[in-house]
Amino acid sequence: MNAKLIMFREDGSRRDFPLHSGATTIGRKDDCTIRIPLSTVSRRHCEILAGEDGVTLRDLGAANGTFLNNRRVTEEDVEAGDQIVVGPVVFTLQVDGEPSDNEIIRVRTKIAKGKMAGKGPARVGTSKHVSMSDDDSDPISALEALASSADQTAINPDEDE
Repeated sequence: MNAKLIMFREDGSRRDFPLHSGATTIGRKDDCTIRIPLSTVSRRHCEILAGEDGVTLRDLGAANGTFLNNRRVTEEDVEAGDQIVVGPVVFTLQVDGEPSDNEIIRVRTKIAKGKMAGKGPARVGTSKHVSMSDDDSDPISALEALASSADQTAINPDEDE
């Protein structure tokens, strides 16, 4: 099975994150596979289990919850085309090319700034390790760097693309 998480940045550019067999952890902690250092993301927020039988999303006790298609879940099987929301980051699951690139809804991940930053989950609309600074400035840039360099294990968010 060839599975990947797809994310769209605010400017509409697409980034892909391959899911390897086994567990992919997402959270603020340094040892997470995908690290998103935002206050709305728990240290170990959730994990995605990929295997020959499919993909499962498991919340790891995140205070703000893990959402699958705008519904808070604790553990749920994920199907191709489903959308996973972790804090403000929206991922779409693509499995074996389904949905096709033309069918994927371009949900843009936005990092809120100002007084309401980090309040509640991102909402889905229609429109190996990641290491980033802890200043909440732009975790999406570091995620993009991971997607563009699958062999890289640490990302310096201060470097230009």
